[in-house]
Amino acid sequence: MSHLNQASASEVCVRSPEKSISWLQNFGMWLANNKLLLVLIACSLLMLAPFLWTVGLSLKSNQELMLGASAVFHFPYTLNNYADIFQNSQVFRWLANSLIVSIGMTFWVLILSSLAGYAFARLEFPFKKIIFVIILMGLAVPEQAVIMARHQIFSALEMHNSYVGLILPGLSAPFGVFLMTQFFKAIPPELDEAATLDNANKFQIFWYVLLPLTLPAQATLGILTFLTSWNDYFWPLISATEQEMYTLTIGIASSQQNFAQSEGLGFLASQAIFSALPIILVYIFFQKHIVTAVAGGGVK
Repeated sequence: MSHLNQASASEVCVRSPEKSISWLQNFGMWLANNKLLLVLIACSLLMLAPFLWTVGLSLKSNQELMLGASAVFHFPYTLNNYADIFQNSQVFRWLANSLIVSIGMTFWVLILSSLAGYAFARLEFPFKKIIFVIILMGLAVPEQAVIMARHQIFSALEMHNSYVGLILPGLSAPFGVFLMTQFFKAIPPELDEAATLDNANKFQIFWYVLLPLTLPAQATLGILTFLTSWNDYFWPLISATEQEMYTLTIGIASSQQNFAQSEGLGFLASQAIFSALPIILVYIFFQKHIVTAVAGGGVK
């Protein structure tokens, strides 16, 4: 029996190094075969670091942060900064205003851009190329260049401090028209011909045949429009002069204390995270469609 025990013990001693060597070899092969994945993970963590840092700041008291930023890495953490946001009774009104403006602008941009894209890609009408070039020229005109004229027009029409006044300027979306036009052009024209043989008119072809195929492009355009509208600060600052019509970006900025960067850094970080949460949720929900659109897999 002693000889058997010694033999089994020697076998274990021999096998253990072999197993460790085999595990190391497999791990080395995995690293060699997934270099690109590791690089992408490292880049993702690098890009995520500022967001995680802001989250850490938002969970620390302002008194601790005044002693040094290294307090982010130490307990305790607190949600008091987020509770301070809701102490302002107007914050839910500002949140509702941002949702109404962003969703309304996204909805109408998708409708107008889809109709315009279909017209430029599939229909023939006078001066089509000239009109399309004029629309694309809008990409080269910055908002600041027309802000005075826009302000005077909306003042004359008494449209300031209204949802229409906040939404209407964003409906001019040259990029949306260009994106939808190119996407409609990528759809095979044989689909139109087949639908025409089934006695479908132009609108039926657009609504039932072509529009469902543009879902990836619409998702991309929708999230970009929602993101732009949600983060817009310049035009709401000019158009919304009454506190009840503030969007979340204007409302949060107006509630910041003096010297917030030095005396209220945690509160400032919590405001940034709070205002970014809807955007993060929207992107998570639509990311599959966005990847499909970028990969060019929307049309089969």
